[in-house]
Amino acid sequence: MSRLGLAPLFGALLALGTGCTVGDGSGWVKSDRLFVSECWNGPFDLQPDFFAANPYREEALMIRVQRGDNNTEASDGLTVIVNDLAKVKIGEPIPVGVPNGVAPPGQPLTGAPNPLVTLSIYLHQTCHEQNSATYSVSGEIRFDSIFSGNLNEKDSEKRLTNASFSARFADPRDLVDAEDPAAVTSEEVTGQFSFYFQRGQPAQPFQ
Repeated sequence: MSRLGLAPLFGALLALGTGCTVGDGSGWVKSDRLFVSECWNGPFDLQPDFFAANPYREEALMIRVQRGDNNTEASDGLTVIVNDLAKVKIGEPIPVGVPNGVAPPGQPLTGAPNPLVTLSIYLHQTCHEQNSATYSVSGEIRFDSIFSGNLNEKDSEKRLTNASFSARFADPRDLVDAEDPAAVTSEEVTGQFSFYFQRGQPAQPFQ
C-alpha cells in the first residue's frame, strides 16, 4: 500500500516525540464488529489508557489513543490525523475519510486533497504484523475542544482535546477484489477521548 502522500506530514509529526503528551486522559473505542484481515473479525474494545498529541508547526496534529505506552509498532490503538487545525470548527461534525496517500497497489493516487480528519486503527500487538491497520472510509468526528498546537501553550482550555467519533473502517486493499465489500468493512466504530496536552517525553517515543 502506498503512503507516499502522507510521508512528509507523518515524518514531521513523528520527529516531534518530545512534544507529545505524557499519556494521561480518558476515553474508549468500541465496535460490535471490527475487521482486520487475517487478524480480527468480531467485537472490539480498545480500552485505551494512553493519550498523546504531536503538533506540527501549529498547523496539523496527530492524536494517539492507545492501550499501553509502548511504541505503535508493538501496540493496539487509534490514530487521528488533523490536517489543518485552523479549519476545525468546534462543536460541529467533521466528515472523515481515507487519507489521500493510502491506495491499493497498482492504483494511482487521486491527487485530491486529504480529508480534514482521517482515522486509523492499528492492532500491531494483537496481530503481530506491521501492516495490521484499517482506515476510516466514512463517518464523522466532533471536537468539543482541541489543542491549539502551540508547544508552549499556557491557556489550559487551549491544551484540552475532547472529541467523539462514529466511523466505518476498511483496508482499501481488501475492498479492491471483495465480492461483498460489507464483509471486509467494520461495523460502526464509536469512540470518545479527552486529555490535556502536557509537554513531555512518553515512556516509548514515536518511531
